[in-house]
Formats: sequence, structure tokens, C-alpha cells
Amino acid sequence: MPSIFSKIIDREIPADIVFEDDVCLAFRDINPKAPVHVLVIPKKEIESLAHLSDEDESIVGHCVLAVAKIAAQEGLADGYNMVVNCGQAGGQEVPHLHFHLLGGAKQTLV
Repeated sequence: MPSIFSKIIDREIPADIVFEDDVCLAFRDINPKAPVHVLVIPKKEIESLAHLSDEDESIVGHCVLAVAKIAAQEGLADGYNMVVNCGQAGGQEVPHLHFHLLGGAKQTLV
């Protein structure tokens, strides 16, 4: 069964998309935890960090670089956080790998 993120990729569910290329899609979180809260997701369905294979290395690297590009686009030159939750016990709510870009206010996460 496709996740809600797969449905966003397929345009079955609307989203406020801020970036897209062949590998990933980024959109504003509907329940933001910071003034800027963007989710960056790979278009390939990968459940979580725990489900990565060696062949996914370039996809993950691409997504991380996309986070940096989007942060610059969003005016976060002073800094930002990138968070990845893994599994239900790790706070992951959607079973599709995603990177949270959080900025616009001082974040102390660790």
C-alpha cells in the first residue's frame, strides 16, 4: 500500500512543493515545528534509514544536498537542522524515508 508521501509524489494528494527533481521531492510540512519546516523525500519508496541498501547511497546523498539547496532557497544562511527519524520508536510517523529541514528559529534538538 503506497504511503501518503507516494501519493504526494504521484500528485494524488496536494502539497506545497518547494523543490523537485528526478530523485526527490520537497514540500512544506502541514504541521510545522519551526517557521520553516520542509520535508525532503526520495521518489524511490524506501521505508526508513534501517531499510537502506548500498544501491541507495547516491539517493540519500542527493537528498542531503537537496536539503542544503532548499535551506539556501529559504534564506536559512544562519543555520538550520536536518532531522531523520527512523522507525516508530524513533518518532517516524510515515513509513517513507524523509528528511526534515527545520529553520527560521533557534532549534536545540540534542
